[in-house]
Amino acid sequence: SNPSKYDSSRVIYHDASFVAIHDLYPKSSVHTLLLPRSAKLNLLHPLDAFNDAAFLAEVRAEAAKLKYIVAKDLQRRYGRFSKQDEKREAVLNGEVDADELPVGRDWEKEVLVGVHAGPSMNHLHVHVLSADRYSECVKHRKHYNSFATDFFVGLEEFPVTEEEMRRRRSVLKQDVKCWRCGQNFGNKFKKLKEHLALEFEAWKKE
Repeated sequence: SNPSKYDSSRVIYHDASFVAIHDLYPKSSVHTLLLPRSAKLNLLHPLDAFNDAAFLAEVRAEAAKLKYIVAKDLQRRYGRFSKQDEKREAVLNGEVDADELPVGRDWEKEVLVGVHAGPSMNHLHVHVLSADRYSECVKHRKHYNSFATDFFVGLEEFPVTEEEMRRRRSVLKQDVKCWRCGQNFGNKFKKLKEHLALEFEAWKKE
């Protein structure tokens, strides 16, 4: 379909090769998708599509652009809470004079880029999302574990073998563990969600 017919609440940008969109059911506070538009490759499983080294390099370069956009969004949303952004925020707010705006927190380190070992839709897509995994759309263990276990395959990990991908597809039923502190909640997803709300606030303040 033509991405230009959608507004910016859905489509972030598009060109002849890629479309970047906001995920309709975000699994983090900021969750975007990068969709290649290649008719030859866009219906392939990532394992097959990313066997093409040139295509993988192209996707990585484009994902890096989207990662930067997501990082800037995080800084815009949460910089005022972050200890690492205190000096930057003080300059932005006119509280302190400075010749240069302090760089502040490296929000790109808080952004995940990857695919699922078992993708949920046929069109090839790369998730570019904040690390917090905090969203009302995270409703059960499968939702959470698909982004907090080896089921999520970092784009930097490719190429990946079929054997490795098969192993990763088997981890969704693992215990739920906090992505930030590692606490194991077993199968108590509701308890994890309560904990993640606290971790979200602490993460913003880093």
